[in-house]
Amino acid sequence: MRRFRLFIFAAATLAVASQISALGRKTGQSSEGPLEMPAYQKLGYAERIIESFYVDSVKPDELVEEAIVSMLHTLDPHSTYSDPEETKELTSPLDGNFSGIGVQFQMIKDTLQVIQTTAGGPSEKVGILPGDRILQAGDSLISGVKSPNSRILKILRGPKGSEVILKVLRRGVNTPLTFHIVRDDIPIYSVDASYMADPTTGYIRISRFAESTPDEFDKAFRALRKQGMQNLILDLEDNGGGYLGAAHELSSRFLEKGDTVVYTYSPKMGAAYYDVKRDGNFPEGRVVVLANQYSASAAEITAGAVQDNDRGLVVGRRTFGKGLVQRPFPFPDGSMIRLTVSKYFTPSGRCIQKPYTKGDEDAYRMDMKHRYDAGEFSSADSVHLDKTDIYYTKRNRRPVYGGGGIMPDVFVPIDTTMYSDYYRDLVAKGIINRYAATYVDDNRDRLHKEYPSEEAFIKNFEVTPEMLRGIVEAGTADSVKYDDAQFTTSRPMMTTVIKGLIGRDLFEQATYFKVANPVLNPVFREALALINDPERYAAILAGNTEEKQ
Repeated sequence: MRRFRLFIFAAATLAVASQISALGRKTGQSSEGPLEMPAYQKLGYAERIIESFYVDSVKPDELVEEAIVSMLHTLDPHSTYSDPEETKELTSPLDGNFSGIGVQFQMIKDTLQVIQTTAGGPSEKVGILPGDRILQAGDSLISGVKSPNSRILKILRGPKGSEVILKVLRRGVNTPLTFHIVRDDIPIYSVDASYMADPTTGYIRISRFAESTPDEFDKAFRALRKQGMQNLILDLEDNGGGYLGAAHELSSRFLEKGDTVVYTYSPKMGAAYYDVKRDGNFPEGRVVVLANQYSASAAEITAGAVQDNDRGLVVGRRTFGKGLVQRPFPFPDGSMIRLTVSKYFTPSGRCIQKPYTKGDEDAYRMDMKHRYDAGEFSSADSVHLDKTDIYYTKRNRRPVYGGGGIMPDVFVPIDTTMYSDYYRDLVAKGIINRYAATYVDDNRDRLHKEYPSEEAFIKNFEVTPEMLRGIVEAGTADSVKYDDAQFTTSRPMMTTVIKGLIGRDLFEQATYFKVANPVLNPVFREALALINDPERYAAILAGNTEEKQ
């Protein structure tokens, strides 16, 4: 028996060896010396050897995926591989829609509660209401089972035209209700809020650059114009980017025909310029772009285009510094490689990408902490710009600097005066969000009667001491230890956030920002003051000022 096993092993080894020998003959190499093998074939042979001879069982697909991931890891921080499921999750928010039931929800402990239904969506059509609790979808229990949001989304989403039966618990109804819902395309909006910040200043906040972003912006822009907008605050804070095409289109709204929005360069593919094809629809009027350390990629393209073409000013903090261009390479099984193929450059010639060391992703991920520790978020003087890496804006020849990211024209430090560990723990436990959702659920009818309009709510609604005590009690019940001094520090923030969340649940997403921006966002306050000070605005734009950059 042992001799038989040795024979099988020797035969298998000989088979692999003969394949390698055959490769050598194909490439014209002598069997007596080392064989030259193309790298892609070497990888394939390595996988086959492991699959054939490794002591334990292996999964070939996983081996190949791990090899791809390892190869990409040696390149740069943004070249990545995603499996079919991850690819779908990555692309659906940028494609602008997905198929589902059309609800905005949050998990309150282990219960799914509907916050809003999509206007005209499947759930609204069958009568699902804000405050409803979804117990079950098809054969899958939802409430009463602690599950991550990713599992809930997989249950609720599905192919367009497919049916799902929901079991729903509604306040005031003793038994669960049954709804038959046919899934449909659900839009994912990238304009979070648009409103008049004052009688002449419009405000538009964009959360991502998706396929639909330019059209969404145009709709919001036209509505604000009808309300008397003369100047615009474009909020790109925390915007992680998205499609280059969307950034190109959106930036073109502000610029003149022939202006450059951005260009890319690669030694292998050369340069590609993204210029404005026709004059934008907002040629005049002051423009201020809000940006911070989490504004990245397409958001940085837009901020850089406005700044370098001297069309407006950037207010906030230095942006993330993500200027590597990824091209998707899909595989037939739905997986995908997103490979860095070039770099972004602003119209003045600045490379947006911050420095990195190949293969050292840990250091790259820690960059934001290093910036914080260095005091960069608190003081413009702590931002170390390479003054030798200097460029000039296209019209007014203002100096701007390279080194990664977009440095704002007006720096605004982060505001931590209302922050405390106690507030952090309440947020981390979901106490504030849960309290706001439950409060609206318990008082929805009364609130709509007392505040029939968003304007009435913002003007007259107040968070009472009893409500704050309710949050403290909910925190204590969930192991958040009360601290009186820290509560006092964070009380203004807590009060504002609660009011904003309640307003959002009663009206729309924009309500939250209308409540929160004037109190909690110093970048917004600075931008509004600047846009209403024409002389200072003009002086900065002309480069005739000592503003910190």
